[in-house]
Amino acid sequence: MANNATDKLVHAAERFLGKGETALDERERRVLQRALGQHTLAEDASELFDEGATFGQRLADGVASFGGSWTFLIIFGASLLTWVAANLAWRGEAPDPYPFIFLNLVLSMLAAVQAPVIMMSQNRQSAKDRLVTSHDYECNLKAEIEIMALHDKLDRLRDDDLRTLLTKQQEQIELLMRLVQDRTGDAPGAK
Repeated sequence: MANNATDKLVHAAERFLGKGETALDERERRVLQRALGQHTLAEDASELFDEGATFGQRLADGVASFGGSWTFLIIFGASLLTWVAANLAWRGEAPDPYPFIFLNLVLSMLAAVQAPVIMMSQNRQSAKDRLVTSHDYECNLKAEIEIMALHDKLDRLRDDDLRTLLTKQQEQIELLMRLVQDRTGDAPGAK
């Protein structure tokens, strides 16, 4: 049974991918085996990727998601305006007088922490995109293989139908020749 499966894999590799069985990479081998076994390949690669995320990766994604939202921008803008207005309106010695040195320090620290976290999230998103793209390639490859297999099957059916049609046509010609012989009583072509 295993030898039959190997023979099918070799034939499919040569027929559909134009490669010998030994030239297949692991992904192509997996796709061919799934196509030959008529198993599905579709799965949510994004969900699979997210399931393996560590706490730090999920935190980075959350920070990047919130840091890139309108909610964050509105809250942050309102906080900055409130800080500046409160320090300008302060009577006497303001806690952070113009040019707002403490505010600049806080903003610099926020940027220093937020930028690497966003970069971590972007790197993770990039890895996720590569996984999804790889999975899409596998699904597209399997679809192409399935379509080529359907074309082969249709070609075989058409060939079988043509053979059957030609056989029946030959039988009908022979019957007609016998009918003509029986009516004329002679061999065909004789008068």
